[in-house]
Parts: sequence; C-alpha cells; structure tokens
Amino acid sequence: MTMEYLPFIAVGVLIIAFLYSSVGHAGASGYIAVMSLFGLAPATIKPTALVLNILVACLGTWQFRRAGYFSWKLFWPFALLSIPLAFLGGYLNLPAHIFKVIVGIVLLFSALRFISHGSEDAEPHEPSRPVAVAVGGGLGLLAGLTGTGGGIFLTPLMIFMRWARTKTASAVSALFILVNSVAGLLGNLSATRKLPAFALILVVAAALGGAAGSHLGSRRFSHTVIKRMLAVVLIIAGVKLIFA
Repeated sequence: MTMEYLPFIAVGVLIIAFLYSSVGHAGASGYIAVMSLFGLAPATIKPTALVLNILVACLGTWQFRRAGYFSWKLFWPFALLSIPLAFLGGYLNLPAHIFKVIVGIVLLFSALRFISHGSEDAEPHEPSRPVAVAVGGGLGLLAGLTGTGGGIFLTPLMIFMRWARTKTASAVSALFILVNSVAGLLGNLSATRKLPAFALILVVAAALGGAAGSHLGSRRFSHTVIKRMLAVVLIIAGVKLIFA
C-alpha cells in the first residue's frame, strides 16, 4: 500500500467506526470494505480489521454492561466453542481468491442485515445449550477466517429466532465480537508474527469514531439513514470482491 492512500483509509475507518458504533456493532465488515476498496492485501486486511474491531467492541461491551442489558447466561454457550475456533480461523490464511469471495459474501450479508428489519417486540426464548454452542462455534470459525467478530451474524440471528430482545442481543454480540476478535488476532499473529505498522494510525481513527458514535450516534441520528448508508458501502465492496 502506498502511504498516500493512508489518510483516506483513516477517514473511512473513522466514519465506519462512528456509524457502526451508533447501531451497536464494532465495524469489522465496514473496515474490511474500506480497505478492500483501496486494494489492500488480505494478509494486511485481516489482522488490521481485528485490531480495530477489538477497540470498538470494548466500547460497546462497556456501554451495554453498564446499561444492564448483558446476559451472561445467554452469552457463555455461544462463546464456549467460538473462542478456540476463532483462534483456529485466525491462524489459517485462505488463498486470496477464496478469501475475497467469502468476505464478499459476508459483506453482502452484512448489507442485508442493515436493510432488513427484525421483530423487536417478540417474546424471547433462549436456545438450548447444544444449539447455542454449535452456532457459536460456527460463527467463531467464520469470524477468525474473515477477520470479523461474528456479531453481524449473531445479532440478527438471535432476533430472528427470538432468542433475545434487540438490546440484549446487541449486548451479547458486543462481548461475542470482542472475545472472537481477540482470539482471531492471537491466532493470526501466531501464524504471521507481524502486524501492519499503519494499523496504529487506524486505531486512533477508530477510537475517535467509535467513542463519538457510541456517545452521540444512537441519540441524535436516524438509525434508518445510517443503516442505508452502511448498506451501500458494503454492497459496493462485496460486489467488488466477488467479481473483481
């Protein structure tokens, strides 16, 4: 990557962190979209997205726990297998063309997540532990392979299956994203032994955007507009990756 693009990527990361944190996510799919649009290599995208995800997920986890929405009983079965499988997924490095297709599909799914509307008022019923453990393991592996935290799938799944109300689902997903991102990054560093130097600059951008978005975004901006804007970015990047 030529350094002339770094300021543009940093601005993109800041905006994505702001927008995602305002709707309760850490932003990995958005960071991947921005870096993909600038042509960064998969080996660079994956660890960088995980680092940024950890930072913003920490903010989200702290906020939701403080607000009293977090449920340990609901969280731990999803996390049980997801953490070791996220480490395994982070350790594995897929061939570039396979990585691009998988991530492209993830981005398009993420876009659908922001376009669609789930039922927020349905009476929840927790999944059985074997189901939660299996689902968590699958999402953990996917999270590690793609450099995401898996929350972009877990949140809508919990709402669609009526396993939790929206804010509880977001609270559980925030910590799910955090632990999987940490495990995925440790796995990736175990395999590559390096982290892109420019990631530190993007960390500052993500911190600023995440802090501002988590504090202001959900209170003063229309979530519908934000979700549509994110969906457009994700669709463009997803199509670019799959068909490039």
